[in-house]
Amino acid sequence: MLENIQNISAEIDKFNSQDTTEIENFRIKYLGKKGILNDLFEQFKNASGEEKRALGKPLNELKTKITEKYNEQKSLIEDNTSKKDFIDMTLPVSNDLLGSRHPINIVMNRIIDIFKRVGFNISYGPEIEDDWHNFSALNFPQDHPARDMQDTFFVNKNPDYALRTHTSSVQIRVMENTKPPIRTISPGRVFRNEAISARAHCIFHQVEALYIDKNVSMADLKQLLLYFAKEMFGSSTEIRLRPSYFPFTEPSAELDVSCNICKGKGCNVCKHTGWLEILGCGMVDPNVLKNCNIDPDTYTGYALGMGVERIAMLEYEIKDLRLYFENDIRFLKQFSTAL
Repeated sequence: MLENIQNISAEIDKFNSQDTTEIENFRIKYLGKKGILNDLFEQFKNASGEEKRALGKPLNELKTKITEKYNEQKSLIEDNTSKKDFIDMTLPVSNDLLGSRHPINIVMNRIIDIFKRVGFNISYGPEIEDDWHNFSALNFPQDHPARDMQDTFFVNKNPDYALRTHTSSVQIRVMENTKPPIRTISPGRVFRNEAISARAHCIFHQVEALYIDKNVSMADLKQLLLYFAKEMFGSSTEIRLRPSYFPFTEPSAELDVSCNICKGKGCNVCKHTGWLEILGCGMVDPNVLKNCNIDPDTYTGYALGMGVERIAMLEYEIKDLRLYFENDIRFLKQFSTAL
């Protein structure tokens, strides 16, 4: 038995590991209930008195050696782990970890900057709106589909208050509290009760523009649209206006720009037409001016509104709206150079 103790002691001296699993196996092998050390003590109990006197000291020394070896190896692992986790706060910051703006934020800032260069100021308003500012003042009939629960998120099912469906409500507030001339844009988040898909979402962002003054005409609107398209998509961009209908403008139109991906030749993005719709616009309806106490016989104006997600999709060739809201770092890192 004494020779066995000496052999085990030699094994303990040789053991050295940086692996937590191996160290735990070492503990079980030598110090566990069914381990080697426990087995040796069982043999010690059955030894004669003379043998016990000869084996007692070596056996206790072996137990101490095994315990110390285990604690030593475990302590080394813990020290190395804590060193890896240590952060030196005095080190300079790495530029590789810089964040990036969200593509919606980048595009919205560009749109705002384009309009600011031609004299438009910025107006903001509440995201929870009453019926007057969100619908009635904008010439929406009482039976208009947009008032239905399918299109609108009403607050506590109260038909008098809803999450705004467009930032046109901000324009109403501006017209109610400002005397013409008015030249403002209304950027912000809007909400519509729609099924979420690659092409639609219940939350999106708009930038709407409003210009009210004497002798404002459709020609003024067209020149602004051409200026915006060229500044946003490039100097070679062409535009076209198609007749449309909106309750708050008359006449109304939708603006198409030449596809900046295929340069007007036709592709999957523009459905092989060479054109992409980007916004709705028109001359402010006289009833809307009256609702805001602006004399339609003295003043005229135009309004336009665009979805920022749509512009960003064209700018960055993004094919799924849901990517904007998932906060996937792999997606967002692509825009770190677009600050």
